Amino acid sequence: MSSEAFLKNPLSLFDVRGRTAIVTGASGAFGALAAMVLAGAGCNLVIAASKADELKKTAAECEALGAKVESVAIRPNSEANCDKLVAAALEKFGSLDILVVGSGKNDVAKIVDMAPERFLDVMDANVTQSWLMARAAGKQMLAQGKDGKTSGKIVLMSSARGLLGHPAGYSAYCASKSAVDGITKALGCEWGDTGITVNAIAPTVFRSALTAWMYEDTDKAKGVRSAFLARVPKGRLGEPSDLAGPLLFLASSASDFYTGHILYADGGYTAG
Repeated sequence: MSSEAFLKNPLSLFDVRGRTAIVTGASGAFGALAAMVLAGAGCNLVIAASKADELKKTAAECEALGAKVESVAIRPNSEANCDKLVAAALEKFGSLDILVVGSGKNDVAKIVDMAPERFLDVMDANVTQSWLMARAAGKQMLAQGKDGKTSGKIVLMSSARGLLGHPAGYSAYCASKSAVDGITKALGCEWGDTGITVNAIAPTVFRSALTAWMYEDTDKAKGVRSAFLARVPKGRLGEPSDLAGPLLFLASSASDFYTGHILYADGGYTAG
C-alpha cells in the first residue's frame, strides 16, 4: 500500500473482509474468541475442534455476526486432518488467507509425578499440532501465489510461559510453549522472503472458563490474584478483549512487516 493510500485510510490496514481463515481449537477459550473476532471483521471461516457440540455453538455465534462458516469436528493431530481443513477452506471459499492455531492443552504436575506419556501428550497438542497445521496451511499459501506474489497470515498460540518458568508443575507446558516460540521464529525466517508472516500471541492469565475462579471474590482467589498481580504492571488480569486487538493486527495487512514475532499480551508481566 502506498503511503498516500495509507494516509487517506489508515484503518484499511486492518481490513480482512472477504478473507478466508481456518481457526483450530474453536471450542476453547482462545479459539472461540479468535473465530468470533474474525467473523465480526468480515472473514469467511473454517472452524475446527473435537467437541462437536461446542463447535456448533461457536459456529452459531460466528454466523450471528454475519460470517459464512464451515465446521469440521476434528483436531489438527495428523497430516491427513490438517490437509482436510485446508481442503475444506478451498472447497467452500476458494482460497486460504489466515490460519489461527487455537488448539492446545495444559497438564499440571510436578515432574517427578508426571508420567512421560502425559508430557508427550502436551507436546503433541501444543507443538506437533501447531507444526502440522502451519505446514499444511503454508503449502497452500505458497501454492496459491500469483504473479510472484504470495500472501498469508499464520498466528500461533504461545504463552508467557514460553519465556518464563513456573513453580507449580508446568514443565510440560513451559517446554511446549517455548517450542511454539521456536517454530514461530524458524518459520518467520524460512518464509521471510515470501508474503507469508508467522507470528504468535503469548498471553498470561486471561478470563476464560478455566480461569474464572481467579476473578471471583473469594479468599482463595484474592490470595492467588494478589500474588500474581504483584508481577503485573497493569495491575489487573487479562480480558478476552485484550487478545482481540493483537489477533486482528497479526491477521491483517497491518502486520506485513512483522514475522517471527512473539507478541506478549500480558499487561507487562514479562517486562519486569
